[in-house]
Amino acid sequence: MEKLSERDKKHLWHPLTQHKTAALPKGIVKAKGALLWDEDGNTYIDGISSWYTAMYGHCNEHIVSAMSEQMKQLDFVMFSGFTHEPAVRVSEELMKILPSNQAKIFFNDNGSTAVEAAIKMTLQYHYNNGDKRDTIIAFEEGFHGDTFGAMSASGLSVYNGPFEDFLMKVERIPTPNKQNTEQVLDQLGAILANNKCAAFIFEPLVQGAAGMKFHSASGLDTLIQKCQGAGTLCIADEIMTGFGKTGRNFASDYLENKPDIICLSKALTAGMFPLSITSCSQKVFDAFYSEEMAKGFFHAHTFSAHPLGCTAVLAGLELLSSDKIVKRRAYIARKHEEFVLKIKDNPKVKDARCMGVVLAIDVETEMDRYGKLRDRLYKHFMDKGVNLRPLGNTIYTIPPYVIEDSQLQQIYDSIEGAIEIA
Repeated sequence: MEKLSERDKKHLWHPLTQHKTAALPKGIVKAKGALLWDEDGNTYIDGISSWYTAMYGHCNEHIVSAMSEQMKQLDFVMFSGFTHEPAVRVSEELMKILPSNQAKIFFNDNGSTAVEAAIKMTLQYHYNNGDKRDTIIAFEEGFHGDTFGAMSASGLSVYNGPFEDFLMKVERIPTPNKQNTEQVLDQLGAILANNKCAAFIFEPLVQGAAGMKFHSASGLDTLIQKCQGAGTLCIADEIMTGFGKTGRNFASDYLENKPDIICLSKALTAGMFPLSITSCSQKVFDAFYSEEMAKGFFHAHTFSAHPLGCTAVLAGLELLSSDKIVKRRAYIARKHEEFVLKIKDNPKVKDARCMGVVLAIDVETEMDRYGKLRDRLYKHFMDKGVNLRPLGNTIYTIPPYVIEDSQLQQIYDSIEGAIEIA
């Protein structure tokens, strides 16, 4: 029988892939817990939880069972003019753990569209209030998705280069740290004074695609305060950081000044279903609440609030707050800290850091984000039975909360080996 990888190349176009030079993709036939199986019977530890989604493990029986039962009751109904129990319950349960200023949730179908909705909300918020604004503030090297608004807010030219002449107006500032916060504040002040700024969008505390770069919670707090003082809405893109990865339910939980809008996806449904949420404060919603039809938010997705996706959210939230997962998250965080201490003085390690279950190591090697050396490292990890995808010279892991001790150690061992060959 012809292999999946051979059949694949006839008609499929993969994301983030230069097909002229890329190796054939692995044909994956099974997943369970922290493991993936390929068509040749090899196993791989999913060290990045399949892009930070399957945090409770693949094919989690609690979530699968809940979705199976929901499928028998209500498979799908459009969300304009109708509502249903799973969507209502998601709103009720999320409000228990979201920052206290959040009041409304809007359903989308993936992370990019969650950001797209958020940006449109901020632009129309000001428009509805008779204050037309056209500028977005974002961090350098941020990443917020691949639709045009989300791409405009992103700052990584490796993804956006061909489209830069077509993007929205965005002013960028560095991420704050202990040394530069005052300078960043001054730069932000000048941007606010010289532009009509609708929103400030940011990945709170961890910039994922930039290479798991961390920044200061207190510094971010001051930036949010300054923006909100100028009437600029603040959007926290928690698509990567949300649902326990940084040690708290949301990275925004480390902030005193809460964002006006929050974007959620990925671990929201534990990777079981494409769904996302854009939540907002009552103040934001009130700008759309009017007798004037045109002031409504006329933005929609066919699969908004899909009952199966909502059911996955609810089952995932039950797991997130369970004693087993809470303890396991804390255990992984401690093991990461021990590993950082072990390798940080290695002369081939430029920087090692961790926050919650996020671990990142920068190696003392210059390399392209996508290139021969990066591909060599990727092959090293796969040969060791570990799925890790280096971001340039940054090796990182965000393992599933259910990963076994021996599997976590295998990830660490593979990283030590990669450092030596980088």
